[in-house]
Amino acid sequence: MSIERIDNLKKDVAALPDEPGIYQFFDKENHIIYIGKAKRIRRRVASYFNKNHDSRKTILLVRNIFSIKYIVVETEQDALILENNLIKKYQPRYNIQLKDDKTFPWICIKKERFPRVFYTRKVVKDGSLYFGPFTSMLLVRTLIDLFRQTYKLRTCNFKLTEENVSRGKFKVCLQYHIGNCLGPCENYQNESEYNERIEEIKHILKGNIGSVVSVLKEQMKSHADNMQFELAHSIKERLDILQKYQAKSTVVSPTIKNIDVFSFRKEDNISYVNFLKVVNGGVIHSYTLEIKSKVDESDEDLFLSGITEIRQKIFSNAKELLVPFKPSFHIKGVVYTVPIRGDKLKLLQLSEKNVSYFILDKKKHALMQKNETPAERILKTTQKDLRLNDIPFHIECFDNSNLQGTNPVAACVVFKNAKPSKRDYRHFNIKTVTGADDYASMYEIVYRRYKRMIAEEEKLPNLVIVDGGKGQLSSAVKALSDLNIVQKLPIIGIAKRLEEIYYPGDSVPLYIDKNSESLKLIQRLRDEAHRFGITHHRSKREKGMVESELNKIPGVGEKSIEALLKAFKSVQGIKTADVSEIEKIVGKKRAQIMIEYFSKNS
Repeated sequence: MSIERIDNLKKDVAALPDEPGIYQFFDKENHIIYIGKAKRIRRRVASYFNKNHDSRKTILLVRNIFSIKYIVVETEQDALILENNLIKKYQPRYNIQLKDDKTFPWICIKKERFPRVFYTRKVVKDGSLYFGPFTSMLLVRTLIDLFRQTYKLRTCNFKLTEENVSRGKFKVCLQYHIGNCLGPCENYQNESEYNERIEEIKHILKGNIGSVVSVLKEQMKSHADNMQFELAHSIKERLDILQKYQAKSTVVSPTIKNIDVFSFRKEDNISYVNFLKVVNGGVIHSYTLEIKSKVDESDEDLFLSGITEIRQKIFSNAKELLVPFKPSFHIKGVVYTVPIRGDKLKLLQLSEKNVSYFILDKKKHALMQKNETPAERILKTTQKDLRLNDIPFHIECFDNSNLQGTNPVAACVVFKNAKPSKRDYRHFNIKTVTGADDYASMYEIVYRRYKRMIAEEEKLPNLVIVDGGKGQLSSAVKALSDLNIVQKLPIIGIAKRLEEIYYPGDSVPLYIDKNSESLKLIQRLRDEAHRFGITHHRSKREKGMVESELNKIPGVGEKSIEALLKAFKSVQGIKTADVSEIEKIVGKKRAQIMIEYFSKNS
């Protein structure tokens, strides 16, 4: 760096305000290369030019600074949040990298009339409420099942405005008839009752299960006193489910109410910040954030970045933070506590233990990835992307094929260890369906396939794929349900247009990254099933055309046709064969009839 440039930068620094805010360093192409926060901007920026640095990365950063800009804010907390947001927006070259958690699931309470409750991996700022991110997909599914089982919420995406409902625009679906929904689409359930249930769900997701339990107990007693025993029993069932869920949470101390716990650990150039949310004495949420350091940021700066990022993501409003050391930056309305004994110290130690296990799991996973084959890697990615309980070593895919309703056939292809197992492929001639009914055909072939596998005591696959959308998937699920194996077989449908992945009972599709290995494997299965089915369909159609032409010859029966095709392979082969060769198979008389027929119709 030239002396002239240093002098110019020092003049710029001298003009900086001594207020809280953020500063931005720009290179000679006017690109932002670093964003930092400061309680006093001038003092912090001056430190880059007034001392020798040990870190080579920091030295390189200073060499590349050509200009400086800043933004003054009211409080230190505002500086923390603004720095975090700008780093995520511009991703400067020398700033820390917060590991992207876009794959973590959230639970969404949709902003709409009769709100839906579902899980998603994408947070949309549309006024809906999001709870998370959760690191355990199993916990998310348990909660969603709990809500649907307990509160009978709708799963459809109908626009249930007062006008649409009063006009009778919608009809109740299967979920209503099997008791999973109370039918708000036809005004069978009023809005205030539905919203009461949503409020209970919000309390549960915030960890306030105790308040929900006490309200339900009062309602149950009131119904029982009024001799409304069926209503009292339904509330008792909800209470039992909630209390079982509550019993699974980690209870630390009934005296500790609402606090956030943060621990910090650094290994090499990666820092880890663990977060525990404690509500009414129980740990209801845990999350670990990775931060990759690029210059010699202090532990305090890294720790603060982690706290700010996590509190923004989980929308935390806790007034007390348990921390291993007190950061110098203050957050308005928040007290830092460094525990030295008792239950609060145990909580901090629990958070530190979570960091240790997180790092250990990461190292184990890296070691396993190093030793695994490409097929194992693909299958593990598929398991993760599709949220399967088991690695899908054995996958089967079904496809229907017909031409304008004629010769309906179907195919089942089998992949084992991510490779085709062609000896296990199966063709199906549709027997119970007339015309082009893809749904009924799908039901038939799935039912026949697994009924036979069960009868022959064969091992069922780890995953079933249906080529088609919600309709074909529903037909396949009904077949599995009729065989009483729907809980044993994970099944999905893939719709061709946008490569949407559908799950049973879920109207919201999953979109997998178009470049992911798991989607490529699913597409390969789908395309192979389509190819195999089309080949069989074409063969059957051609055979039908051939047999229909030979059947027109008077005096030539099915056995003669079969023998001729076996010998000459096709009608053309028969036509070009010598009369003597045909006579050897069907005799002189039939051979003469055939020659005359071909001559007449040539």
